[in-house]
Amino acid sequence: MKKSLMLVLTLILTFTLAACGQSNTSSNKSNEGSQEGTNGGNAAASELSGSILAVGSSALQPLVDQASKKFMDLNPKVSIQVQGGGSGTGLTQVSGGQADIGNSDVFAEEKLDAGPAAELVDHQVAVVAMAAVINPDVNVDNLTKDQLVKIFTGEVKNWSEVGGPDQAIQIVNRPASSGTRATFEKYALGTKTDDLEGSIQEDSSGTVKKLVGETPGAIGYLALSYLDDSVKVVKYDGVEATEENVANGTYPVWAYEHMYTKGEPNDVVKAFLEFMASDEVQNKDVVELGYIPVSKMEVTRDLDGNITK
Repeated sequence: MKKSLMLVLTLILTFTLAACGQSNTSSNKSNEGSQEGTNGGNAAASELSGSILAVGSSALQPLVDQASKKFMDLNPKVSIQVQGGGSGTGLTQVSGGQADIGNSDVFAEEKLDAGPAAELVDHQVAVVAMAAVINPDVNVDNLTKDQLVKIFTGEVKNWSEVGGPDQAIQIVNRPASSGTRATFEKYALGTKTDDLEGSIQEDSSGTVKKLVGETPGAIGYLALSYLDDSVKVVKYDGVEATEENVANGTYPVWAYEHMYTKGEPNDVVKAFLEFMASDEVQNKDVVELGYIPVSKMEVTRDLDGNITK
């Protein structure tokens, strides 16, 4: 009788321990799943460590800078530096191995030779639109393509020639390496321009905005992510630079925002690029900063600038 009782107690104890083991296993799996969700689906994200240098487009810089801070909050062992300098600089540095990511407003093939461009991998993270901006005191609301071409080629030098006040036009331009300039010239002007005598050149979109806002008679161009009340946005051929007009193809002055890597990225860079494509960034930062998620575009554009609906 005692042996039977001991056998029953042993069996009960065995089943109880087994049940506890299963409960602990389920709990551990649940915790692991929760951790994966917090770090964008990457189970090892909390253990990521390393540094990333992203260089290039000043039009894309605000988005990458804001997203990088969020990413570093989630991954304290990762350090990300975001620098401007223009799309040409970013593409050259990532191609030469000086940077991990080259931020660009243009396709690599537009700035680099075929060989170096072919080594780069394109990661498109948003769409950016460019608009002509003028000093708020200039009484002009719309400029046609032809008028813009004449202004930026020096044929028109006074605002009175395009329906504005009798005031000299001061051009605030970006350097030849700028992707913002390349985009504006390609899709707004349809031609490349020379650096005119007396025009101002600035490496930073932020400085362009400041100068246009403070300089009488000034005109420049900015990504929509930089626009505020310090400058006046003019319509392009009567069309406003709005998200809706860009998305449906009505407003033509826009480009994809690229983050290029040389070959496939390492684990840290890959994790950051995946974060850039996440809902956290696309549905919040992209929209809040004035960019347009690629997923919202009703049209696409190829390397040659052709638009397809």
